[in-house]
Amino acid sequence: MPAAAQVSTRAGIGAIPYNDGPGVTGVTFRTWAPNATSVAVGGIFNSWSATSHPMSSEGNGWWSRDVPLIQAGAQYKFAIKRGTTTYWKNDARARKLTSSIGNSVVYSPSSYAWQSSNFQMPAWTNVVAYEMHIGTFNVPTGAALPGTFATATAKLDHLQALGVNTLELMPINEFPGDISWGYNPSHPFSVESAYGGPDALKAFVDAAHQRGIAVMGDAVFNHFGPSDLDLWQYDGWSTSSTTGGIFFYEDANANTPWGPRPNYSRSEVRTYIKENTMMWLDEFRLDGLRFDGTKFMRMRDYAGPDIPDGWSMLQWCNDSADAQFPGKLMVAEDLGDNAWVTKNTGSGGAGFDSQWDGAFAYPVRAALEASNDSSRDMYAVRDAINKNFNGSMQQRIIYTENHDEVANGRSRVPETIWPGNAGSWYSRKRSTLGAVLVMTAPGIPMLFQGQEFLEDGYFAAEDPLDWTKATTYGKITDLYRSLIRLRRNLDGTSRGLSGAYTNVFHVNNSAKVLGFHRWQNGGAGDDVVVLTNFSNVAYPNYRVGLPRGGLWKVRFNSDSTAYSSDYGNYSATDVTADNSGYDGLPFSGNFRFGPYTSVIFSQSAPSQFDLNGDWTVGGADLGILLAQWGGPGTADFNGDGTVGGADIGMLLAAWGAVQ
Repeated sequence: MPAAAQVSTRAGIGAIPYNDGPGVTGVTFRTWAPNATSVAVGGIFNSWSATSHPMSSEGNGWWSRDVPLIQAGAQYKFAIKRGTTTYWKNDARARKLTSSIGNSVVYSPSSYAWQSSNFQMPAWTNVVAYEMHIGTFNVPTGAALPGTFATATAKLDHLQALGVNTLELMPINEFPGDISWGYNPSHPFSVESAYGGPDALKAFVDAAHQRGIAVMGDAVFNHFGPSDLDLWQYDGWSTSSTTGGIFFYEDANANTPWGPRPNYSRSEVRTYIKENTMMWLDEFRLDGLRFDGTKFMRMRDYAGPDIPDGWSMLQWCNDSADAQFPGKLMVAEDLGDNAWVTKNTGSGGAGFDSQWDGAFAYPVRAALEASNDSSRDMYAVRDAINKNFNGSMQQRIIYTENHDEVANGRSRVPETIWPGNAGSWYSRKRSTLGAVLVMTAPGIPMLFQGQEFLEDGYFAAEDPLDWTKATTYGKITDLYRSLIRLRRNLDGTSRGLSGAYTNVFHVNNSAKVLGFHRWQNGGAGDDVVVLTNFSNVAYPNYRVGLPRGGLWKVRFNSDSTAYSSDYGNYSATDVTADNSGYDGLPFSGNFRFGPYTSVIFSQSAPSQFDLNGDWTVGGADLGILLAQWGGPGTADFNGDGTVGGADIGMLLAAWGAVQ
């Protein structure tokens, strides 16, 4: 047997190409196998010999060696021997695989030439997120599943036009087979080969960043596997045939409902998870991560007991991300209504920036999906709107659809409203009431892929989005686009929708009408009032309170025929507040809105060209200007001391209603 080479003096774990100058190239191999008798690397470069390239022990269970002259692209595995048995294993840190049951591939992290630079994650209060499954998001007509990073890139312009500014990708790590949700990670450091592999992911992120869109990933650390899992009994050791060995718990914490639980108490496993977290944020330039099922990292089961090492594992990942990448968004899917998940680690919290909030989705969906208006609970919807974690609106992600809520025996909201007729008037009207609440309630709003064009049925990895619906229901997409513009304050009229303050001031559980006020500093362009009618009754003269006097302008009316030709176009009108208090507010007004309709109002700053204060620049204002012609006056818009031709040009340019 060949003598073992010297241990490598180069850094890194896995397979790391090196180039120290002409003729000094190769790959450093390093792996952790503390119970191995010996370890060798075999591959295409040595005809898959289990003995010709032995690795040397570095101590503490680590083995390494340099192999000169081989390059990125070379296929390899580790031949890990324990006793008399040799186990051929894919590298625990493999950065690329031919498939989940194939071979590891040497990959150079610097091989991709980035085209974008200095991209910044949007301010968290301005994020509009969109959950995407690469395998089903865009599968071209006639093409086989799954979709790829390249096919998803082809639809980024659609998302940019829609207005979403953050993508939350379902898991993109290597998983068994080619078609999966991805929550069965077989090789955590490798990008799914069927999606295109690591360089294709980088190209997708690059293209999104060029369009001003952030990209987040989905990290699954509550379990690995359960199938195609080379980490299982990686070096041949375990305490029994049913436990996983060095990477996994061997005690009562060993199992989750989905696969074996990593051993958060072991330093090498903790480092493995932390460095995987940082790889996505650093090398792949992801703008944040969603941690799947954190409850099963911090607890053995739904009822406990706690796993303290799992909690500290979460803290370490979040502290590391905050230290190296402040501004990147770390999100938990915990669904335990636990404010400690998003408290900072200095206070003992897990340190996540935000968490998915099922306490918003469940009561809102119940109100949307109830078959009778009388069953819609406005008090439950009020409580869903008012909910927060630690007094912060940005510490929760709110939605009516995500991959779990539209699968596992559940369907898309329009489908649930009228099974088999998701395109019906009722499905369109009521599902988009939910969209209004997602975009106007306090929280980071999130859509699920296809929600914007009324995708029906339920989510399955075998069922790609039907992009013909983007044409069929293009006006519904326009409705979502209008809401996103308001949520992001792109027209300067709705800053309060990302503000810190909310007052649900009107709850009428008999009429099924709810009204709330969002604001940051208050005033024109900031105060926003949202009125939502959960009943199939139009209201021509409905009184609600208002936080300020003056004119309240219609910014959105979901009953407009702009959003569907069969809508009633029940005309919501601008409302001038009167001085009579109502709903605990100092002012009030009478409003019009149609059935199953939301209307959104805000105030405009006065215009200097509206000389008579009627909120319209028109003939009366022109008359005032002409009366001041040749002298000083309020119509001296350019400040030259004389009302003249330049001023009339400015007035005409502002002609029409004050926006």
